[in-house]
Amino acid sequence: MLSVIICTYNRDRYIYNVLRSLAENTLPREEYEIVLIDNNCTDRTREECARFHSDYPEVAFRYAVEGQQGLSHARNRGIREARGEVLVYVDDDATVNREYLQTYADFFHRHPQAWAAGGPILPVYETAEPTWFSHYTKTLITGYLYEGDTPHPFRHGKYPGGGNAAYRREVFRRTGLFNPELGRKGDSLVGAEEKEIFDKMTQAGMSFHYLPTAILYHIIPAMKLTPEYFDRLTYSIGRSERQRTRSVSTGKYARRLVAEAVKWAATLVLLCGFCLRLQPQKGWMLVRFRWNVTRGLISTRRCEDTKH
Repeated sequence: MLSVIICTYNRDRYIYNVLRSLAENTLPREEYEIVLIDNNCTDRTREECARFHSDYPEVAFRYAVEGQQGLSHARNRGIREARGEVLVYVDDDATVNREYLQTYADFFHRHPQAWAAGGPILPVYETAEPTWFSHYTKTLITGYLYEGDTPHPFRHGKYPGGGNAAYRREVFRRTGLFNPELGRKGDSLVGAEEKEIFDKMTQAGMSFHYLPTAILYHIIPAMKLTPEYFDRLTYSIGRSERQRTRSVSTGKYARRLVAEAVKWAATLVLLCGFCLRLQPQKGWMLVRFRWNVTRGLISTRRCEDTKH
């Protein structure tokens, strides 16, 4: 049985559509449940979920409120509430294709040695894509992930996106739960909680795979395409990396600082390439990205990400 876990905070504008897209999947409804974790929503999330439950009464649907603020707390509550042995995390501001659940069900049935999987994340813009977007900034802002049309293991440090990932329950018995010190809290953009899980899985030799037919369509509102949001998000990435690596060891953090220097060199090379192609704005946004990440990585201030 699959347990689909949706963690939500004030996304009443989108929540009905993601639930409906799951309910209209091809997988028989007795083979999955939907567990929605309300992380202290103050909007009409509860009413929208009640509307869904009324419209699709045959879908196994449960609603729980997690009082501790933070995505990691909500993710962990979902694990405790879920009844299935395969846990599928789906973003609350997205929809999925009709074969989504069947893809995961078939994969875990046919590959008992696989521990986790994820599929493409394709952006759906409410407004036009900015002209300053490059492949790198698009991935950063929208979570864009596309690894082709062939299933394969993720390699070379790549891993599923947090909003489109499925795990065997046993993963969390072995790695522990999501780290509450990481993950978004309210309007804070600190993340990396899923990256920490995949790092632990890699160290334990646990495989995770790319499934091209488990597609998530991530809705991108206009506010996520502003320079102000870009600065907040990229600074928060640095803060997340600081917290994640320092929680492991001082040596891990030091190695991350060295890696940041390497990333700066690569960024400057990319800047030159974009300038030669007469696209300097795309290159300078990468420099801005790197600058913000570095500031977050070395800053000793806490909670600053909510001020940028």
